[in-house]
Amino acid sequence: MRNTASCWPASEGPSSTASRWKSETRCRSWRNVKGIFPCSYIHLKNAVVKNKGQFETVMPVEDSVITEMTSTLREWGAIWKQLYVKNEGDLFHRLWHVMNEILDLRRQVLVGHLTHDRMKDVKQHITARLDWGNEQLCLDLVPRREFSMVDPDEISVTELYRLMEHRHRKKETATPASTHHLSVQVKSLMSSNLGEELEVFFHIYDGRENRPLSERFFVRLNKNGLPKWPEKTERQSTLFVDLGSSDLRKDVYIVVHIIRIGRMGAGEKKNLCSVQYRRPFGCAVVSIADLLTADSKDDHLLKVYACNTEIEWYQIHENIIKKANSRYNLSGSNTGLAVALQLLHGDIDQLRREYMGLFTRGVCITKKLGFSDIIMPGEMRNDLYMTLEKGEFEKGGKSVARNVEITVYVLDADGQILKGYVAAGSGEPGADEYHSLVLYHNNSPRWAEQIKLPIPVDMFRGSHVRFEFRHCSTKDKGEKKLFGYSFVPLMQEDGRTLPDGTHELIIHKCEENTSLADCLRYLKLPYSKANLPTNSLTLKGNKESFWITSFLCSTKLTQNGDMLDLLKWRAHPERINDSLSKLKEIDGSEIVKFLQDTLDTLFGILDENSQRYSLKVFDSLVHIINLLQDSKFQHFKPVMDTYIESHFAGALSYRDLIKVLKWYVDRIVEAEHQDHIQQVLKASDYIFKYIIQSRRLFSLATGGQNEEEFRACILELFMSIRFFLSQESKGISPVTQTQAVFLRTFPAIYSELLKFFTVRDVAGFVRETLASLPTVVQADSPLEAVKLQCISKTVESQLYINPESRCILLPVVLRVLHTCLQEQRDLVMCARIFTSMLSLIKKEDNGTVEPAVSEEVELIVESLLEVLLRTILEISNRPQPAGPAMRLQFQDVTGEFVACLLALLRHMSDKHYQKLLQAFSSKDDLRDFLLHVFTVFRILIRPEMFPKDWTVMRLVTNNVIITTVLYLSDALRKNFLNDNFDYKVWDSYFYLSVIFINQPCLQLESFSPSKRKKILEKYGDMRVMMGCEIFSMWQNLGEHKLNFIPAMIGPFLEVTLVPQPDLRNVMIPIFHDMMDWEQRRSGNFKQVEAKLIDKLDSLMSEGKGDETYRELFNSIIPLFGPYPSLLKKIERETWRESGISLIATVTRLMERLLDYRDCMKLGEVDGKKIGCTVSLLNFYKTELNKEEMYIRYIHKLYDLHLKAQNYTEASYTLLLYDELLEWSDRPLREFLNYPMQSEWQRKEYLHLTIIQNFDRGKCWENGIILCRELADQYESYYDYRNLSKMRMMEASLYDKIMDQQRLEPEFFRVGFYGKKFPFFLRNKEFVCRGHDYERLEAFQQRMLNEFPHAIAMQHVNQPDQTIYQADAQYLQIYAVTPIPESQDVLQRDGVPDNIKSFYKFNHIWKFRYDRPFHKGTKDKENEFKSLWVERTTLTLVQSLPGISRWFEVEKRELVEVSPLENAIEVIENKNLQLRTLITQCQNRQMQNINPLTMCLNGVIDAAVNGGLARYQEAFFVKDYIMNHPEDGDKIGRLRELMFEQAHILEYGLAVHEKYVPQDMRPLHKKLVDQFHLMKSSLGIQEFPAYVRASPVPFTNGSPRTYRNSVPSIISPDAGRGVARRSYPAVNRYSSSSLSSQASNEVSNITGQSESSDEVFNMQPSPSTSSLSSNHSASPNVTSSAPSSARGSPQMAEKHKHSRENACLSPRERPVSAIFSNPLEPAQRAPAHQIGDTTLPRSDPNLSAPDKVRPTPSSWSLDSVKERAPSFSDNVSKPICPPIPPRPQHPVSSVKNARSQSPGPMSRSPQKTAMPPFTPSPTECQSTSLVSNSPVLSGSYSSGISSLSRCSVSEASGTELPAGDHLPHPLPPPAPLPNSISSGSDEPIRRENKTPPPYSVYERNNPRRPVPLPHSLSIPPQTDPPALPPKPHQIRTGSMKLDGNADPRVPRPRPLPRKVSQL
Repeated sequence: MRNTASCWPASEGPSSTASRWKSETRCRSWRNVKGIFPCSYIHLKNAVVKNKGQFETVMPVEDSVITEMTSTLREWGAIWKQLYVKNEGDLFHRLWHVMNEILDLRRQVLVGHLTHDRMKDVKQHITARLDWGNEQLCLDLVPRREFSMVDPDEISVTELYRLMEHRHRKKETATPASTHHLSVQVKSLMSSNLGEELEVFFHIYDGRENRPLSERFFVRLNKNGLPKWPEKTERQSTLFVDLGSSDLRKDVYIVVHIIRIGRMGAGEKKNLCSVQYRRPFGCAVVSIADLLTADSKDDHLLKVYACNTEIEWYQIHENIIKKANSRYNLSGSNTGLAVALQLLHGDIDQLRREYMGLFTRGVCITKKLGFSDIIMPGEMRNDLYMTLEKGEFEKGGKSVARNVEITVYVLDADGQILKGYVAAGSGEPGADEYHSLVLYHNNSPRWAEQIKLPIPVDMFRGSHVRFEFRHCSTKDKGEKKLFGYSFVPLMQEDGRTLPDGTHELIIHKCEENTSLADCLRYLKLPYSKANLPTNSLTLKGNKESFWITSFLCSTKLTQNGDMLDLLKWRAHPERINDSLSKLKEIDGSEIVKFLQDTLDTLFGILDENSQRYSLKVFDSLVHIINLLQDSKFQHFKPVMDTYIESHFAGALSYRDLIKVLKWYVDRIVEAEHQDHIQQVLKASDYIFKYIIQSRRLFSLATGGQNEEEFRACILELFMSIRFFLSQESKGISPVTQTQAVFLRTFPAIYSELLKFFTVRDVAGFVRETLASLPTVVQADSPLEAVKLQCISKTVESQLYINPESRCILLPVVLRVLHTCLQEQRDLVMCARIFTSMLSLIKKEDNGTVEPAVSEEVELIVESLLEVLLRTILEISNRPQPAGPAMRLQFQDVTGEFVACLLALLRHMSDKHYQKLLQAFSSKDDLRDFLLHVFTVFRILIRPEMFPKDWTVMRLVTNNVIITTVLYLSDALRKNFLNDNFDYKVWDSYFYLSVIFINQPCLQLESFSPSKRKKILEKYGDMRVMMGCEIFSMWQNLGEHKLNFIPAMIGPFLEVTLVPQPDLRNVMIPIFHDMMDWEQRRSGNFKQVEAKLIDKLDSLMSEGKGDETYRELFNSIIPLFGPYPSLLKKIERETWRESGISLIATVTRLMERLLDYRDCMKLGEVDGKKIGCTVSLLNFYKTELNKEEMYIRYIHKLYDLHLKAQNYTEASYTLLLYDELLEWSDRPLREFLNYPMQSEWQRKEYLHLTIIQNFDRGKCWENGIILCRELADQYESYYDYRNLSKMRMMEASLYDKIMDQQRLEPEFFRVGFYGKKFPFFLRNKEFVCRGHDYERLEAFQQRMLNEFPHAIAMQHVNQPDQTIYQADAQYLQIYAVTPIPESQDVLQRDGVPDNIKSFYKFNHIWKFRYDRPFHKGTKDKENEFKSLWVERTTLTLVQSLPGISRWFEVEKRELVEVSPLENAIEVIENKNLQLRTLITQCQNRQMQNINPLTMCLNGVIDAAVNGGLARYQEAFFVKDYIMNHPEDGDKIGRLRELMFEQAHILEYGLAVHEKYVPQDMRPLHKKLVDQFHLMKSSLGIQEFPAYVRASPVPFTNGSPRTYRNSVPSIISPDAGRGVARRSYPAVNRYSSSSLSSQASNEVSNITGQSESSDEVFNMQPSPSTSSLSSNHSASPNVTSSAPSSARGSPQMAEKHKHSRENACLSPRERPVSAIFSNPLEPAQRAPAHQIGDTTLPRSDPNLSAPDKVRPTPSSWSLDSVKERAPSFSDNVSKPICPPIPPRPQHPVSSVKNARSQSPGPMSRSPQKTAMPPFTPSPTECQSTSLVSNSPVLSGSYSSGISSLSRCSVSEASGTELPAGDHLPHPLPPPAPLPNSISSGSDEPIRRENKTPPPYSVYERNNPRRPVPLPHSLSIPPQTDPPALPPKPHQIRTGSMKLDGNADPRVPRPRPLPRKVSQL
């Protein structure tokens, strides 16, 4: 409302103060008035308030259709928008059009200007559209009576059911139409040889009977083939009406004849003749069956055929149908008739409504020949059809045959031509004459032309048809000469019309100039040869004849002489007897034509001569009455009814009718033939109508005389009827059939009797008549069924509706119903009777019940309630019939009985329930009754009880159920508690209550707001009412509660999961009660816990429960009312600790189940689904110890992996179940998809499935182990056939290892931070195994797609608490490098890379990530003095790969690597890379020598230009040595590595010289020259003694890989580095200085780049160095080489290396981010190009005693966790890492060939154990680690140029052939003296904080380096194999290892053995 004060103008003076005060006062007074303002915008509607108060409902007083439209459109509007969102465009647009249409119709109804009929049509249209929309949107079916919605409370339940059923049936099964119509519209005739006008005739033709079914439709076409009158659509379109269903078959055709109007010959010149003739053109035929499938108006192009000779024209259509191709041909290749054909269904009035446009535009009606299947009274028709068949003519003195044309005229009695009564067909107006076809030179022409003569009835008498025959000359004049004529009169002298059939007419000759105007002259002549007089010899000798066929279709004229004799009985009284006898032979259509005249005749005869003809008249009347029972004439019953009411005048007829009827009834018992008597009884209803009407006429005429006499006659008649009904007969006798006939018609007599007798009298007649029937009748007797039909009609009659008569008839009806229901027969009819009975019982408007109605309900309850319950139980438990019709009938019966039960219960009041419950004589009877009621109610609640859209019916059902349950619960409490407790009744009650609450139709949360509001207003929330009743009943149980623990835990839990707060608040405290009583009984509540957990999983997986429920369950906030929270109640108990623990466990389970359910809603399989399933699976195993649930989720996870094609993970998952089984013969039950089988068979099946998936996942090594285990089993059972197959399978897996290439995956660390993540991810970090070819960017995008709301963090620092607690999702992703823990295969010589690659990337527990930073002051001249590396090691809870592609990080370790250690690692890696390339070159594993050339060039070129000198400047200067005395050994080690590199380079140049091609010789010479410069720059004149001393060459002539002892403080995992492959020939570089390479690497670390290098072999191109490539370096590489004198870019400070760009492009990421896994498939070279550094081996030339065997050790990273070693302890004790020597004897063992060094670290905070060391005077072991990738260093320049890489890995050796020895072998590095080997032999297993391992190597290993279970573990053996050994050795080795395990280490919690039950 706008404030008026603010509207005053500013110039207003003080003079307006008074008016302002008045306005303000008025405004203030308005504020106190309630209402809507301003009222000018408001239209007040009249309304009625129902249920006044808090829940009142305001109903507008308007048309209910408008109200429904308004509410429905609002509901549709919201759904319509959702359709757009869901992209359901088709339904969206259709619904939009329908909504607009409904709005327009609503506007018309609101205006109120429609007529009554139009309003009815509009409402019908509206409701049809509303129903369509509701059906399309899956909304509820609306019950309607006519067009208005019905209120379920205002009608009976049975009536509601009938309305719903009727609308449902109407929707599902449309009633097939019995009448059909064909729409034809002519478009054009396309032909190339037109030029003349055409006449086109259509008709329907029956090919089976070879006759036309319809008259012809006639269309004229112009010379262009188009309709002659296009503006008159009714002349070019027609509707063939009244086709019956029998006419829609394949052999019914649409036949088209085309006639041209023109010259005699089609090719004649125009000037030859001016006279035009009708000549044949062509014919077309189409089957009407082709139109049955076409609903739309389809256009058809009909082919037009011409006959070969004109003689065949009359049957051309038959030849086309019979496909007699020799008799016709196409009239032209391009000739076709275009027509539109459409088949329509329904009566003509329905078509006028549905196809208004068709009739508005104009269409002519083409009638059927004869009457339709159903003749309607009042139908006027008088059509005479004549067909010009053929003629026989003489030549007439001519040499050639004549061209005969017939002209047809219709003339009246005066000889005048009747104008307009000759029609060639519908579509064109009638003409005065008709000209036939002209067939060229044919004296025996056959025309077969049909014409229609619609002559009025009054003109028929005296009229005749004349046919004039003319010869058409083809000469110039074209004259038509008359040479004869024929005629035929239309009506005979006795009034009969021309009979139907063929007539041979006489041709009377005449001359051309003969005048035929005087018809009297020739009408005296005979017209037909059939009635020639005997003396007319001249006419008989005439050979010329003309044949026609006539057919009359008239409702007024008859051709039957017997009919005329009967109607004219007064003229010939002597023929009355014969006429009455012949009446039965007259066709029914003739009788109904003259129905009133015939009835007048019969009663006239009866009145005048009743004594003589009464029986004959009675029989004739019976014949006519029964004739009207025929479906063809049933519509004439109203005609007879009208006749009785208005025209019948036989006031004395009732006496004769009663007398004859009684005479027939009395003869029934003795009569041998009952057929005629049965016909009499069939007509008894109309006979009684005539009797009563006759008596009424007599009473009116005489003032009511002889009343008593009439009553006495009726009573005597009924006595006779009762006598014959009381006759008993065995089987199906004629009398029984007669009794059945009478019972069928008996109810129709009631209404007539009520006209003269009182209601009680008639009810007495009916009761006594029905009681007279035989009491004992066989069950299969038809009389019983007919008796029920009679009772059904009685209940539906007006007699039963009257309460006075109902009280008399009800006991009879109840007795019959009770008997039938008890015997379970005729249930359909019983349901119908019951429904009709209950629909009559209604309450008053004020809700009260009349006493009579109450007594009636009491009678029905007492008699039928129990038997009705039993009937519903019986029919519900029967199997449903197979046929659809029987199934529908079965559903109808069930639904009707249910509706009857609901209606009866709804009418029952307190008094009825009290009497019902008191009527039971014993508690057993009451118990059975309650059980029946509860069971039936459970059946009613079933979803299949009613169709899904019957919500209205379901709500009514539920309302009745809860009302009844409230009544019966009192009886339950009073009679079945304490000593009389009955578990079965109480259990049935609780079960019913739970099912009731969980019904889908009561879950209001799923409904739209408007629907929810309606239900709440009408019924309230019935779930809460039932929940309160459950709680109340539970409290009454007392100690009997123990009987329902744990059985009712699941059902009650299901109730609490319903998202209704009040219901939850009521039900959750029951769990405390259960726990308390179970604690009292058992001392614990394990049963409660187990049942609660089991049921919770199944219920929540079904979609029940939510986050609110979890919080409520775990809440300590008090609930409503007096009920405290569950947790609060538990805290008061003595058992609170275990109770709180249970609540916590259930809460955690709910967290996981909710996460699982949310994830499963997603479409595709992703990491969330798999991770969530793993989390839930672990929870069931470790925390709940639920083996069955654990196994179920194993298989769910397995299915997810298969769907995602994670075959390796699927194998590991299924292996979890496999490991629970043993090789035993215990029988296992059917479980999941497994059949009943033995444990051995199931384990065998699992093994085979796992092997298959390992094979598909290319994890063949694991498959081999399972093959061996399965082979052992086959061998032990002597199953050699399967053993052979298994060995072949194992061999095939070996072949695949060697022949197929495997992609090596990337690994990514992912952190999930923020509260928005699911519980199993929230604030945790994981390492994920990427997909094939998946790089960091692709992985990051995939994660962001899985979590679309997540924010990618742009740094790698650990987040703070604000991120952890944020209400958002943060993802932190970067690549990590795997650290393999299994070194046996990796360290073995000669093992192919195909084998090693498996052990590098499988069974990985630890991953590394490096970040470079500067500590202290950065030296600009030599930045590597201060370049440190921060190394992060991540340890997982499970190894990868495993049952998931990702596992959680269990532990993080952070160490810092000093610049000196970094330099040592880099040179070691480069040396190993050089050795690998040299070995590959010698072994011919390279296609060319370019990789070695480039590597040598890069190393030598960088060294010559000062690269190594930077290390000398940094670490060999006096200042550094003085300031870092503890680094003395490391400095020595660095010096040794530099000399070793020079020695390797010298050997490499020798190998290079041997294989270098000729065109690269200059480059080789340059390398040799530069190498000498390098030696001199390093001050090397000759190699030191420790380098030269050893004569040991490379294996088979190549440089051996020696591993000098290096201090372990370089890396915490120095002894366990990651074996990495080299990448030969990745980039091509020019010889650049060392300093430039170092500078480029530093620039890459700081995110800068200077230039780009060329890509070699399709590899990614790095900029200057490949550090900017995501795939070029490992994330753990962080060292850098010293820069040259030219300088390098400034290194960023430490915080600048914090990986701000972790998720950016590769070029923008610093070193750690871009040092991704070097083993990427995209950069991986083929196997023959890829090599590893050679492993050190024992010198074969040494004797056995000279070889030092390694000492077994259990060293591991975690074995010395208790001790933090300092570096100072290890200064003088350099340690060699463990390298097993090549065994010379079978007895040598490599088992645990590792020793532990006591030397600690001083600079690293990481707890590290020293690698074992085995000193040897001839063989030194080195801890140098393989570099991850040559691309990483930017070139193959030198070890220094790789300083930016700090990834370390074990070296694996590759041997060269023995024949490739060089003359000057490269000596190995000298060993450091004083090596110490010490350590413990007792292995210590890491504490297992996770579930038992899932991987194949993990379960029985004392350490956790290899993640396989015992069944796939690798045992120690004498000769270490390249692959794991057989299973029987596995178990032995595993047991030994387990025996040495530390007993203090906790074992995983074992699962209980329940497998035998699975």
